[in-house]
Amino acid sequence: MDKKLAQRALNLRQGGIRAFFDKAKAYSNLINLGIGEPDFDTPRPIIDAATQAMLEGATHYTANAGDLYIRRQVADFLRGYHVEVDPETEIIMTCGGMGALSLFLLCVLEAGDEVLICDPQWLNYRAQVLFAGGTPVPVPVYEADDFVLQNQAIEKALTSRTKVLMINSPNNPTGAVYSEQDLRRIADLAIRHDLLVLSDEVYSEFLYDGMKHVSIASLEGMRERTVVVNSFSKAFAMTGWRLGYAAGPAPIIRRMILLQENLVACAPSPSQAAGAFALEHRSGVEAMHAIYEKRRSLILEGLNSIDGIHCALPRGAFYVFPSIRSFGLPSQDFAEKMLEEVQVAAIPGSAFGAGGEGYLRVSYANSEENLQEALERIRRFAGLLGN
Repeated sequence: MDKKLAQRALNLRQGGIRAFFDKAKAYSNLINLGIGEPDFDTPRPIIDAATQAMLEGATHYTANAGDLYIRRQVADFLRGYHVEVDPETEIIMTCGGMGALSLFLLCVLEAGDEVLICDPQWLNYRAQVLFAGGTPVPVPVYEADDFVLQNQAIEKALTSRTKVLMINSPNNPTGAVYSEQDLRRIADLAIRHDLLVLSDEVYSEFLYDGMKHVSIASLEGMRERTVVVNSFSKAFAMTGWRLGYAAGPAPIIRRMILLQENLVACAPSPSQAAGAFALEHRSGVEAMHAIYEKRRSLILEGLNSIDGIHCALPRGAFYVFPSIRSFGLPSQDFAEKMLEEVQVAAIPGSAFGAGGEGYLRVSYANSEENLQEALERIRRFAGLLGN
């Protein structure tokens, strides 16, 4: 049967995160610190708004780009970050942020075009670039630089085939946040080398320590070369609703709309109604942010008190990225042994690229009670290993 399949399909592999989830299912006493989604249910007012919308007929196709009302809401939201876009021609509602990302890559990449990707980085970037016919090029980042892309490393990775630079701030898996100064120097480089920029801003609502989100699309000379991708999944605990969007230059968005017409027609109508309500009323965002900030302090203090583990301060998202290098084990082995010995699941850093080796991604999207128990188990496991 494989002979009947396209090579691009045969090349697909299960990602390291899902593979580790499958291993974890065998353990009944599991504390899962690997999952990358809010542990909250969607706020009830959002659910009620979607229910009412469906009762009033929001069960049909919308325009391929999405309902104009929510596109206007998105434009207003982006204006808060000084990104000006036309809701009629420069925004598309998509099936999650992943839908936006895949449409963008399929519309801009020719075979062999190179895409610069931070390493470590959310692993789906690489898979989607490959499926679109492009070549993912890892650009290493380091803890000493707060896991932020440096121009020297970007310049080193550039070739005549480089077409796109992907930025994710706040970052998954490291929690890194790019300052305006960071983004200005990267913007200068992108303009100088005529690069398209994909700015993944899915965690833009989760910044701490007084940090403010800055979109690279707001900087001079960047609006015409940047596509911003965002999602309702994280900020509003709407992962299962599969609603995201892309905003950027009209010629790119137009082609993404045409492609979406031929793939899925449009994002789900009830989800768009829910998303519009969420944006207008900001349902649950502040409360969830406050809880995440408290959990971040708890997990940071706990991990840094364990001999052999060092955890840098993340400024955003809901992950920490502790170093376990002192134990001398590959991160995959460390994570598997920790799962077997104390039933705590965390994702090996190597799942996010070679630059993640020696680290774990730990999500604090979990209850304080579970986080406290997980810390005690990790402490016990670290004691068993020694260092």
